[in-house]
Amino acid sequence: MTDNHAWQSPEAAGPVRPSGSEPSYSPATTPATPPGAGPGANAGWTPPPKPGLIPLRPLEFGTILGAPYRLLRRNPRPTFGVSLLLVGVAYLLTFLVTGLVTFFAFSRIDSAASASDADDIAAGAVALIVLSTLVPMILLLVATAIMQAIVVLEVARQSLGEKLCFPQLWRLAKGRIGAVVGYTLVVTVIVLVALVAAIAVVVAAFVAGDAGIAIGIGLAVLLVLGGIVLTAWLTTKLAFVPSAIVLERVSIRAAISRSWRLTNNAFWRTFGTLLLVAIILNVASSIVSAPLQIAASFLPAILAPTGDETVVIVVLVVTVVVSLIATVVISAVILVIQSATTALLYLDQRIRKEGLDLDLIRYVEARQVGDAGARNPFETVRETA
Repeated sequence: MTDNHAWQSPEAAGPVRPSGSEPSYSPATTPATPPGAGPGANAGWTPPPKPGLIPLRPLEFGTILGAPYRLLRRNPRPTFGVSLLLVGVAYLLTFLVTGLVTFFAFSRIDSAASASDADDIAAGAVALIVLSTLVPMILLLVATAIMQAIVVLEVARQSLGEKLCFPQLWRLAKGRIGAVVGYTLVVTVIVLVALVAAIAVVVAAFVAGDAGIAIGIGLAVLLVLGGIVLTAWLTTKLAFVPSAIVLERVSIRAAISRSWRLTNNAFWRTFGTLLLVAIILNVASSIVSAPLQIAASFLPAILAPTGDETVVIVVLVVTVVVSLIATVVISAVILVIQSATTALLYLDQRIRKEGLDLDLIRYVEARQVGDAGARNPFETVRETA
């Protein structure tokens, strides 16, 4: 389907807009007549304007897939740069916290007075190390939530042709970062509680006796399959919560309701797009990281065939550092692209269901004539039946 048909067709563009709501396109946003087109060609049709990242019309699948990469190229500092900084700090603190806790925990084993004390200390050390991993996980969640808020704003403002620096985006996100972080942490806690409860049920079935083993296996299979389906469904239905929190500046409860309604009649499109992007990014990540893993396996034997410990240690340290840097860079890119894809799907659904493109065009036209008092178009919500 071509762009012309997508703009003309009510089925492609969503619900019919009310009469009189179509904006008048200014000469600044209307391209010249293409060569060879006479005065009567395509009479009455005007291409939708594209002031920035995306055309202001219902988005095609290819546009949604390609726009996140253009976002990285158009304004890399507040997107990739900030993502790299946040992810890098989170990973660095992860290694510091986990490494220090591990060193402290196992150093106590050497000071044990007896073998039984050593066993008790070792058990406690393992538990302490497991608990210490919660701190890095929380840091990564906070970094992810912050980047989601920043990328959502960047996608929204670039759709209007605005190129903002990070301090400007941060000011726009004022008061919304905490809500996104809080929502992310609450969802994580709920998921962890549900996971612990499911594991407890399966373990209880296994220890119930011989018949409990079969019941436990059956429960485990059902819970895993059910968990996958439930996770996919809820993740899709709640995908637009961060976007609604940041752009519409509503409460978490209202954002959940908004995301739920926006994904009505668009579940499979949203789910399929997010799943495809995740698969593409994971495959690309595997392709990039595979050579590093192969090098880590063969370089010590190639550079130190005689088993020189100093050379082996140096090679291993260098390999680990390079792998860590590659992991941070890949994670930063993935975070931006996934967040941008979700934000684009959110804008697309609002265009299709609420005519958001009309508000965006009016805002662009008002800005072109110097109207500094134009209302933020993303906070304008016109609910449809």
